[in-house]
Amino acid sequence: MRILVQKFGGTSLATAQAREFVVRHIARERELGYATVVVVSAMGRSGDPYATDTLLRLITENGDMLPAKEKDMLLGCGEIISAAVLCSRLRSEGIPAVALTGGAAGIVTDSSFGQARIVDIQNEPMLNRLRQGEVVIVAGFQGRTDQGEMTTLGRGGSDTSATAIGAALRAERVDIYTDVNGILTADPRFVSEAKPIATVGYAEICNMARQGAKVIHPRAVEIAQQARIPLRVRSTFSDDEGTLVTDDRTVPIPTVRDKHVTGIAHVAGVTQISVFSKDGQNDVQLQVFQSMARNGISVDFINVTPGGAVYTVFDHDAAKAVEVLEKLGYVPNMINGCAKVSVIGGGMNGVPGIMARIVEALSESGVTILQSADSNTTIWVLVQQEDMVAALRALHAKFELHL
Repeated sequence: MRILVQKFGGTSLATAQAREFVVRHIARERELGYATVVVVSAMGRSGDPYATDTLLRLITENGDMLPAKEKDMLLGCGEIISAAVLCSRLRSEGIPAVALTGGAAGIVTDSSFGQARIVDIQNEPMLNRLRQGEVVIVAGFQGRTDQGEMTTLGRGGSDTSATAIGAALRAERVDIYTDVNGILTADPRFVSEAKPIATVGYAEICNMARQGAKVIHPRAVEIAQQARIPLRVRSTFSDDEGTLVTDDRTVPIPTVRDKHVTGIAHVAGVTQISVFSKDGQNDVQLQVFQSMARNGISVDFINVTPGGAVYTVFDHDAAKAVEVLEKLGYVPNMINGCAKVSVIGGGMNGVPGIMARIVEALSESGVTILQSADSNTTIWVLVQQEDMVAALRALHAKFELHL
């Protein structure tokens, strides 16, 4: 069998009109000879009746005392509803289909309720249905333990379900359908010149996802990369082929793009904290980061010097972080309302002048760099959030991503 996995997000399933597009995409791939597995998210977004965040509010509004295992029982309902509704819709069109929970599809996880990891996929339940000519619809974001208890996979769990199923079934490709037309060079809400990227490598898209581009979860990309399965990110609401994610150099690229930078991403709502050692102290970094870990505060964008440390936390953790540091006797400096802007590209490694162009672009736009760091495929700069849009537009233009 030529197997194709299709994953449809919440906005793709939220309305009857949207579901008509979903049915059309499934029917088209069947006509092309694919045996199809369809992974679905919960319908809609926060506020819609069956969305995951809406289900979470049911808990917080009723005491917020539900244990993690029972919480997973509730949170898995949204995807099950989507699977059942889509199954009915396909069968009404004469397309044979079956709806399976993640557990019934053979997804086995550990027992870390709320953040479970997939440990095995027993693919025979899906293969048996595919051999019978059925579309197999799997509720994403969920699995089961060896004891048969339902688990959920955390944020991005439906993407992870799709690529893990693709790997287990040795699928020809995994198509991730969203409400945007593939992966863009920047967020189109802020950069009107943002353009779709035709082909991109796993490492680049993984970095873009980690740095704020929310089209696909990095955990899902990592699974696809390990299994060497191509991904295609495309829009539910068009027939455009979107963005192909692969490291296969034999795949033809529609246009030549000899560019060092692939895209610009961002994360808003962060606070920069600077901490300096007390007289004669040589373990400031150890104390600072141990205290953050003990208090469950996630740290990022870390610069360490002999005399102290500079790092970021999310704005909602800033007050707690400062309180913890002050109890240790430090006088931290805090700049809240910042944004991390990332310049990403597999072609940057070893190329001189990239940082100079970044500084030039931001200086010309009057944007102050508060902090910077780099890896072989990414350069990060921290700016005031009020300067974020100007920074995104300036960098997008400087590296000619609109061309």
